Amino acid sequence: MTTPLVEMDGDEMTRILWKMIKDELLLPFVDLKTEYYDLGLQERDRTNDQVTIEAANAALRLGVAVKCATITPNADRVREYGLKQMWKSPNGTIRAIMDGTVFRCPIIVRGIEPNVRTWKKPITIARHAYGDVYKNSEIVVPGPGKAELVFNGDDGSIIREPIHIFDGPGILQGWHNMDRSIESFAKSCFEYALDARQDLWFATKDTISKQYDARFREIFDSIFAKSYKERFEAENIRYFYTLIDDAVARVMKSEGGFIWACKNYDGDVMSDMLSSAFGSLAMMTSVLVNPEGKYEYEAAHGTVQRHYYRYLKGEETSTNSVATIFAWSGALRKRAQIDKLDDLVHFADVLERSVIGTIEEGEMTGDLALMTTLPHVKKLSSEGFISAVRKHLEDELNGI
Repeated sequence: MTTPLVEMDGDEMTRILWKMIKDELLLPFVDLKTEYYDLGLQERDRTNDQVTIEAANAALRLGVAVKCATITPNADRVREYGLKQMWKSPNGTIRAIMDGTVFRCPIIVRGIEPNVRTWKKPITIARHAYGDVYKNSEIVVPGPGKAELVFNGDDGSIIREPIHIFDGPGILQGWHNMDRSIESFAKSCFEYALDARQDLWFATKDTISKQYDARFREIFDSIFAKSYKERFEAENIRYFYTLIDDAVARVMKSEGGFIWACKNYDGDVMSDMLSSAFGSLAMMTSVLVNPEGKYEYEAAHGTVQRHYYRYLKGEETSTNSVATIFAWSGALRKRAQIDKLDDLVHFADVLERSVIGTIEEGEMTGDLALMTTLPHVKKLSSEGFISAVRKHLEDELNGI
């Protein structure tokens, strides 16, 4: 390696896997160069979450980052870890700073068959990574009163929109988004579709949300017509808009092989649905791409809290590390492509083939062993699976 990538460590069982992956699958083979940031919950609390902001800015500076799964604390976690406050999602903070789009795609392995019988090809979710419910404002309404949406312009103008007249207690929630963020989302999706040579779907609910969702559609349609229509036609791929409920119905009857662009919350939910239907959240790649070509690779799943508590008791775990390994391989490949390091590109390719080969030969963690159609499966521990991948990796690198 010639240029470091940004390394963001995380929490609980995935933090344990992170070290195993580095020790067994990376450091013996790669002159690994990283700029390290500890995004574990204790360090985020100690630094008042400044470490997350520093890591995101480092990703913008160096261009490539890899991130471990992290905890977004709720009230229970505040008590468990003795936190100063209920810190926001580090993923949300990073995505807001990098202004990117999250692309999530299932890892296809023989023997791990999709639950939807028509799906033959991967479906990639493109998730807008800014605003909406993830940067909302909320009020618990204590009693009767009038709620309004108010905008005070810097030019002195005021816009008021009635929301509801409460005759008793209730709740309020306010969302926002920015034209420039939606524009970045659209451009990232169009560029990704051209690179993948796949159709792009975009789905919202503009029939109901006639201002908010309609603005998303308007910006997508405008950018496509101005900058991408001819390029899509030249590649024989298409872009089309549909309602989110229609998209859900269509996707269940499709063969796959396309990119499905969604607003922030829709993308969060639909990527979990797709990953589960294709096999597991642990069998899903996830990369944040911003319009300037900066990349942050991560696992799509959480910190595997239940396994971590078993690990702390000294009990054996069988935790799936595939998505975390693929986060590393994706980041290494992108770093290598930018820096023109053919050997490192080759290593990333071989590492991914070694993971898939290990599973397809019947060696896998417990979650996959329960769903595979392969015969004669051997269930491995967390450490055992990584060791099996290392054997495949060494064999291929040595030409065996």
